[in-house]
Amino acid sequence: MGKDMANNTRPILVLAYSGGLDTSYSLHKLSREMEVEVHTVLVNTGGFSAEELAQIESRAIGLGSATHRTLDAQEEFYNRCIRYLIYGNVLRNHTYPLSVSAERFFQALRIAEYAREVGARYVVHGSTGAGNDQVRFDMVFQVLCPEAEIITPIRDGKLSREETTTYLKENGVDIEWKKSKYSINRGLWGTSVGGAETLTSDKPLPEEAWPTPVTETTPRTILLNFERGELKGIDGIEMEPVKGIQELNQIASSYGIGRDVHVGDTIIGIKGRVGFEAAGPMIIIRSHQLLEKHTLTKWQLYWKDQLANWYGGFTHEALFQEPVMRDIEAFLEHSQERVTGEVEVVLHPYRFVLNGIRSPFDLMNSGFGQYGEMNNSWSGEDVKGFTTILSNALQVYQNAGREKE
Repeated sequence: MGKDMANNTRPILVLAYSGGLDTSYSLHKLSREMEVEVHTVLVNTGGFSAEELAQIESRAIGLGSATHRTLDAQEEFYNRCIRYLIYGNVLRNHTYPLSVSAERFFQALRIAEYAREVGARYVVHGSTGAGNDQVRFDMVFQVLCPEAEIITPIRDGKLSREETTTYLKENGVDIEWKKSKYSINRGLWGTSVGGAETLTSDKPLPEEAWPTPVTETTPRTILLNFERGELKGIDGIEMEPVKGIQELNQIASSYGIGRDVHVGDTIIGIKGRVGFEAAGPMIIIRSHQLLEKHTLTKWQLYWKDQLANWYGGFTHEALFQEPVMRDIEAFLEHSQERVTGEVEVVLHPYRFVLNGIRSPFDLMNSGFGQYGEMNNSWSGEDVKGFTTILSNALQVYQNAGREKE
């Protein structure tokens, strides 16, 4: 515990602070209406520039925070979660790469750890009462810092944006909140987009809603280098996975790649619809999946799909701490021993094409035969006998009961 906190006689309140309207409202109100000392924490899981982080810290101190901490969790987020989402080719409802769903746990985890470190009596988040994030934050806080009381001013007060803006203005905080018609949440593994259209079942998001404008129209070929399932280079240039994700996002987002709208079941039991922009994640997952088709056996592919579906589901449903997740991770990691090679990808406006792969473990180059062309390790007579045995059970079924007819 820091010296300033150790000498503090008032209870400590730790607030998960993003710099946005809801958490700024919570900071101002609680620091003035409760007999506490407020300490704000921002957990960076990607999407913030150094300038933005500095502005958020300045705003937090100005609104009443005794201290502000920025905790970088990008490497932890990748190592403990993203790489398993890649190993499993996880797309919720075959669409969404769990961009926000996954990062919330690691934000909550770091905040809970910090709250325990400083001996916080209260821990606060700015979630509303209508989404998944409230459950994710509550779940982590209840498990990892159960001694702290959870406070949620926006959820408990059922406050609208207009109400929080009015409160701040009436209390001398007249900030022009950057909030157009669309709610944007940037992160390492993708950016979510919400607006009036996503509250309907039929309206698409217009071009103006997407965070990255389309500026590239000339097709471009890139090579992705994978080692044991992890992206380790682009166009022959070696880089660590987090850097590779960031680089690929920068390259491909300008083509409008990775845009889609996800429809799914929320944790709280209602249907939800959200837009997302995830150029890097979508290209990585599809490229990795193609490489696996060449390097894994059919039963590895089958069981990976089953377990990865559960892994993605538990991640989304705030159950990342469930012990079975570590068991699934062990399976997924072991499955990647031969997932090494190069994938050629062509970028086009709004789409990408996977041309093919090169890998020392490519099972198409096994020498046993070429599909539809040549059999090198069996004869026609072998196939006849194999087919006879394979069809035996079906023949028994088809003929059962016929002697009674």
